[in-house]
Amino acid sequence: MDTTTSPVGVAPALTDDQWTRLAARAAPFEVAEGDYVFRAGDRDYSMILVESGELEIVRDAMSWVDEVVITVAGPRSFAGELGLLNGQRAFLSARASRAGRMRRLSRVDLRRLLSDDDELGDLILHALWERRESLRRGPAAMTLKFVGSETSADFLALRRFAERLDLVHAAIALPPGEALDLRAHNFSLDELPVAFIQGEPLVRATPGLVAERLGLSYEPTQSEAADVVVVGGGPAGLAAAIYAASEGLSTVLLESVAPGGQAAATSRIENFLGFPFGVSGGDLIGQASLQAIKFGVRVCAPCEAVGLTPTATGVRVALADGRAIDARAAIVTSGAAYRRLHLDRWEDFERSAIHYAATPLELRQVAGSPVVVVGGANSAGQAALYLASSGCPVHLVVRGDDLGARMSSYLVDRIAEDPRIQVHTRSHLVGLEGGDALEAVRIDTVGEVPARGVFCFIGADPATSWLTRIDRDEAGFIRTGTDVTAPSRRVWSAVAREPLPFETSIPRVFAAGDVRRGSMKRVAAAVGEGSSAVASVHQALAG
Repeated sequence: MDTTTSPVGVAPALTDDQWTRLAARAAPFEVAEGDYVFRAGDRDYSMILVESGELEIVRDAMSWVDEVVITVAGPRSFAGELGLLNGQRAFLSARASRAGRMRRLSRVDLRRLLSDDDELGDLILHALWERRESLRRGPAAMTLKFVGSETSADFLALRRFAERLDLVHAAIALPPGEALDLRAHNFSLDELPVAFIQGEPLVRATPGLVAERLGLSYEPTQSEAADVVVVGGGPAGLAAAIYAASEGLSTVLLESVAPGGQAAATSRIENFLGFPFGVSGGDLIGQASLQAIKFGVRVCAPCEAVGLTPTATGVRVALADGRAIDARAAIVTSGAAYRRLHLDRWEDFERSAIHYAATPLELRQVAGSPVVVVGGANSAGQAALYLASSGCPVHLVVRGDDLGARMSSYLVDRIAEDPRIQVHTRSHLVGLEGGDALEAVRIDTVGEVPARGVFCFIGADPATSWLTRIDRDEAGFIRTGTDVTAPSRRVWSAVAREPLPFETSIPRVFAAGDVRRGSMKRVAAAVGEGSSAVASVHQALAG
């Protein structure tokens, strides 16, 4: 057995009054030395308050490593981390190293505390978040380990899923030549990527399979019908979920990949209110996700919605795995799907060298090599500047003849001043060259240029094909409010009212963000729409 020290064990220094308020919410029980108060893998476990005695927080032994004591919790401290709030199964164990008196604070009571007691709730939330960040850097990360080829899109998808959900994990990227060594460990190349969950291997791992093992997928037996189901975890969806939950509505957020949407793929947002020095999309989404968890939003990802039908009491959302969730109302914030270029070998290189985001995760794939960015709007400009500042020579390919037509002027000015970025207007990407890896691309106006990665920002199509019953325009965007067409309004005679702001052609079904016809397609606007849609939800539910 190994022992390590970690700030994971540091609990906030509570006053007598704060400890009394906290303890009053928790049920007392006695423990003997060696008793476990929760075990790794437990689905329903509580925060444990230590009144007397002592707890060891343990990473259990696995086939290739011994048990490790992460930290020790003494009197007036508590055992638990952020997974208590987002429904994740325990990935560490807690056992009594000294007999004493403990108290159990259930997840429901913990969420109630965060809502009812601002002072105490903020202290605890900070501690839970700091513990999660500390655990990500220590031996606890081995409880969820990914192994895959560094050029694999499936491996990258696992890493993106874990990072966006802020999961404690480790990732081992194998260079192509070293992947053959897997045969010594009884794994073949076609079984990659492999996820080790508490030491148990899961071959051909996907985010969905991992989420199910961790307890992050939706389970209909968890509760009765929700007040609101939000479909889509981008800025609009997160804002809607946060405002709904903070105002007392039981809320479930469904996201087909991981929270963030296109905003999480943005390296730097400089025109968002309150961030004069800019903020990365990942940081913004991370804080919003934490805020959603604080207010009791049940975040389920990846969890893909494939259908929506009205019911006598509200709506039913069908999921890709055959399950369904009932709710009194729904807010559709499913955003848009990235557009692709129709080029030979696009799909071949899409698994390793073509990206629809420019974040540190993608940056590691190109590591200072020459790259091509395709697109003429803000996301393309932000990506070009980010990649160039990180050591990548950049070719920016723009179809139009004026870079400022769709891009903010501050980005245009910075790109013009950056010698590491070559701008090609009135140009198109027409070819991809290379063997197993991308080596170069062809641009119609300049010919072949070296490139180890292509970053594609040419827009997106609304993710609405699953909404066959809802009124949409010719491009697939959802009509809402007064924009709902006359034939679709016939259903409203039964409810004796007109569609509310952000309400679709189906009563109690709302839409916000990029998926809605007429939306501004900006992060701040999406946040505003998501939060405003909740006001209409309240009005509809009160009717």
